[in-house]
Amino acid sequence: MKWIRVMLIVTSLIIGIGSSHVVHAEEKDDGEARMALYKKTEALTDIPWEYIAAIDQYERQVHDNPKEGRVTAIETDPLFWTGSAGEMPSALFPDGWGEDGNGDKSIDIENDEDVLWSLGNYIKSFGTTKEDIKIALWNYYKRDLTVQTIMNNAKVFEEFGTVSLTKRSFPLPLNTNYSYRSTWGDARGFGGRRIHEGTDIFANYGVPVKSTTYGVIEMKGWNRYGGWRIGIRDIYNIYHYYAHLQSFSEDLEVGDVVKPGDVVGGVGATGYGPPGTSGKFPPHLHYGMYQDNGKNEWSFDPYPYLNRWERMEQSK
Repeated sequence: MKWIRVMLIVTSLIIGIGSSHVVHAEEKDDGEARMALYKKTEALTDIPWEYIAAIDQYERQVHDNPKEGRVTAIETDPLFWTGSAGEMPSALFPDGWGEDGNGDKSIDIENDEDVLWSLGNYIKSFGTTKEDIKIALWNYYKRDLTVQTIMNNAKVFEEFGTVSLTKRSFPLPLNTNYSYRSTWGDARGFGGRRIHEGTDIFANYGVPVKSTTYGVIEMKGWNRYGGWRIGIRDIYNIYHYYAHLQSFSEDLEVGDVVKPGDVVGGVGATGYGPPGTSGKFPPHLHYGMYQDNGKNEWSFDPYPYLNRWERMEQSK
């Protein structure tokens, strides 16, 4: 119903989840300056640069772009910086971790080098292995999805050796017969009253389905609504959902790193029933996008991004 879509759009505007935020985050690229800080922090704290980069990348989406005069977007809690001075919750950061990281004899919570040095030393206090860092991140953020996202980001940065990863891909080959329109927010009836949280791209059975972005496969398997489906978490805290697949690509597993253009499966018509159910609707790819802001995760309309990525590929 139209009123459902209107209410969704109004709600999105009220809580600040408009798509412009996502585009802005994707377009900003100051990789060289960032990498210099990450590598310096690694040399000083023994924490691999990709974890420092992954923390900053996560916070760049939570806090939008860095404040004026800064390169990183990490905003530390004052309790972490100065300590609790014996007050509650003293068990978290009783002494404070804020330190001078650039040698100017000043401890500045708004200085990139001071922030990275202090955070690096905090993580190092737990150890420098992957599991040590994961434990440190959980103690710092107290949120499983945040830790998982940062660890995924680190895998991507380590794989490609850079944070300047701006390439995108349309999810289907442009030389195939496909069609789509904006269907996000439309009413759906199967499984109870709900809304459509994505865009349907209609194509023939078996047409290759590609990753649109750099990311890590977070989920793979069957869902009674989505059939055979895959979920990819990218470096912008966005979860990309590919549903109704006919099949998965061989040797593709949860935890694998993917890049734009990697084939993850084929278009199908699976879902709306127990495992193996197929053919209850024409073959198509359901493509959904979900933004995480560090507290909540929500669906937003992927149509403008699909249209943009399609034009980008057409212009090559």
